[in-house]
Amino acid sequence: MIEGVVVKKLKVVADERGRLMEVLRSDDQFFEKFGQAYITSAYPGVVKAWHKHQVQTDHFSCLKGMAKLVVYDDRDKTKTRGEVNEFIIGEHNPMLVRIPPGIWHGFKCVSESECICLNLPTEVYKYDRPDEERIDAHKSPIPYDWARKDR
Repeated sequence: MIEGVVVKKLKVVADERGRLMEVLRSDDQFFEKFGQAYITSAYPGVVKAWHKHQVQTDHFSCLKGMAKLVVYDDRDKTKTRGEVNEFIIGEHNPMLVRIPPGIWHGFKCVSESECICLNLPTEVYKYDRPDEERIDAHKSPIPYDWARKDR
């Protein structure tokens, strides 16, 4: 696992009325602070990548559908430099992934319908000075191929 990345398996409590799932709590060991909450979605097969932050920590979860979340460490002074981690997250595998600053990340919708993801970053988005660096999902130095892998 990439240094600083944390995975929290999420527990779904279901009954005849519906379901409840806690995503992030202020008493989670890795909780830092709250910046904002937002949802993002992707249609089947769409990749939204790559980007990273210098300050912000993301707390990413897929609430509807399924997503392949990928993180890549190109930080200079870590034991996990050069590592890629892949997580299949969503309705059938509910989890929260903590993505620390300096880690490239992105996701691909791998379900047959739109996936809807929730992010709870530690910082508010600054429209005039976004804490974000972006590179192309398919033409980048990151050693990752977004194509489906039949195992």
